[in-house]
Amino acid sequence: MNEPVLARLNTLMHLREEVENLGTAFPWEPAADWLDQGTHLVLVMDLPGLQPEHLELREEGDDLMIAGERHSELPGELLSRERPGDRFSRTLRFPDEVLPGSGQATLQSGVLNVRFEKRRKTLHQLEAGRE
Repeated sequence: MNEPVLARLNTLMHLREEVENLGTAFPWEPAADWLDQGTHLVLVMDLPGLQPEHLELREEGDDLMIAGERHSELPGELLSRERPGDRFSRTLRFPDEVLPGSGQATLQSGVLNVRFEKRRKTLHQLEAGRE
């Protein structure tokens, strides 16, 4: 009769061990902003220490997936760690419709800028909206 309680306790203990083994490296979720520039949407994301060759951007329907890895090859022994983990992955929803494949990205001084052309409504879509 105590087996379900013991099974839950065992699961909790296992979960606690996993959390403790994570150490001080914690998930990295870079800050991001969307800007509306009239005919374009611009994503601005802080990615300090990341090189362009370690960055992946992929459009997936109404979402933009951004993943990367920061390689911090620092000389010396790491004595403490406060900066978040080196890998990240985020999926952000486009705040407006964009033309697929129109994204143009730049990474400068640790800031990613990705500019997308907005999908313009056709005359047919505008007329249908008035009805």
